[in-house]
Amino acid sequence: MTESTYRIQGATGEWEVVIGLEVHAQITTESKLFSGAATAFGAEPNTQVSLIDAAMPGMLPVPNMECIRQAVRTGMAIEAQINKWSRFDRKNYFYADLPQGYQISQLYHPLVGEGQIEVILDEKDPNSPRKTIGVERIHVEQDAGKLMHDQHPTMSYVDLNRSGVALMEIVSRPDMRSPAEAGAYLSKLRTILRYVGSCDGNMDQGSMRADVNVSVRRPGEELGTRTETKNVNSVRFVMQAIEHEANRQVDVLEAGGKIVQETRLFDPDSGSTRSMRSKENAHDYRYFPDPDLLPLELDDAFLEECRASLPELPGAKLKRYEEELGLSAYNAAVLTAEAETARWFEELLSEGAKAQKKSEADVAKASANWLMSELFGALNRIGRHLDDSPVTPAQGAELLALVADGTISGTIAKQVFEIMLETGDAAGKIVEEKGLKQTSDTGAIEAVISKILADNGDKVEQYKGGKEALFGFFVGQTMKAMQGKANPQIVNELLKKALA
Repeated sequence: MTESTYRIQGATGEWEVVIGLEVHAQITTESKLFSGAATAFGAEPNTQVSLIDAAMPGMLPVPNMECIRQAVRTGMAIEAQINKWSRFDRKNYFYADLPQGYQISQLYHPLVGEGQIEVILDEKDPNSPRKTIGVERIHVEQDAGKLMHDQHPTMSYVDLNRSGVALMEIVSRPDMRSPAEAGAYLSKLRTILRYVGSCDGNMDQGSMRADVNVSVRRPGEELGTRTETKNVNSVRFVMQAIEHEANRQVDVLEAGGKIVQETRLFDPDSGSTRSMRSKENAHDYRYFPDPDLLPLELDDAFLEECRASLPELPGAKLKRYEEELGLSAYNAAVLTAEAETARWFEELLSEGAKAQKKSEADVAKASANWLMSELFGALNRIGRHLDDSPVTPAQGAELLALVADGTISGTIAKQVFEIMLETGDAAGKIVEEKGLKQTSDTGAIEAVISKILADNGDKVEQYKGGKEALFGFFVGQTMKAMQGKANPQIVNELLKKALA
């Protein structure tokens, strides 16, 4: 992708926006970073807190190596440098939901170094420009708890369930130049995390959230002073926060003011940001190496196991769908956008190839079209998701096989599919019980065609006079008369012969 042309037009000229994202992704593990306490979402307050999480005297942290493994796998998925030697630091600050009085993080020696993520502004457009966004680092750290404020002005409550939960902080380079680029980057990152399985990406539950760094400058000039908008929890909100904050900064500068480096909050109701506190620098936190934790030293065998455990990633999968399965760029993009969708599609492919005794490439296009048009549409209509679809991939493959071998027509297949959604029955069973098999009996079809042509003599004359579009009318009438059970290919052949 060429440099973004997104600009804000002020009264005194154009301004360019510079954006970087710090994404906090909760690592998918059953226990916390330094304790054995559970991490399940939605538990009653303060029911998932160990003595370590509560910072009781004498409690020593022990790293959860599954958290380290997942962070390493994530780094490998974005082609990042994996540091065999890394170290934990203490970030000291006081807040009521941080019992230790410090957060264990990695400032100076992170687990993962520089990587990159390629984004496409419009995944559905094969000609959409691409851009590589640099990732500066991924470090592992523990989350803080949560404060809940009563309506009474003097009462607040502390829930420590999240205290000690393992996070990856994924820090981008300031390479993004528009809200659209930031949205594409965040969406692609979430897709990668879900494929790898290192984070569920559920932004609405807080397991993935972004701190949004925004500054503005005249095109080509030095970087301006940035602000950081904390804990934005959806792709759409990130784009809104950037739009508002960039325009706010332009208004301040054009009025002769200065941008203050500060932390801000995003209000989703108004789509605006507001000041929270002045932005601290690293020295304000008094970072120093955590004396309770030895450095992490990773060996080659561990790294090789991490690499071998990676699945086929979305970029490689998309390329394979286009080149080996012959899918369009649009279909490939849709089917690889979510790991669950790709898994469902590939099971449909596998079952379809077995049912039709063909290769997966031979059944790919029909499978993709049915999944995207029929199943997606039906699930949206009934308010269900792919992971709880009433129709399984094997059942979908059976339905497509019945169409492919001429047992039923495409029209009848739609009727059968509706019954499958309601009952969960197999397509073959429905076709047998309801007598929906397609007929290829040429004698029966010819008899129907003869009657239709006799009843529509005027249209036959018009057709023979050059109005060839009427052929579709005759096909439709024949199929209607045979309740959709006639083989369309034979209908076409016999009609052409009769009209000749």
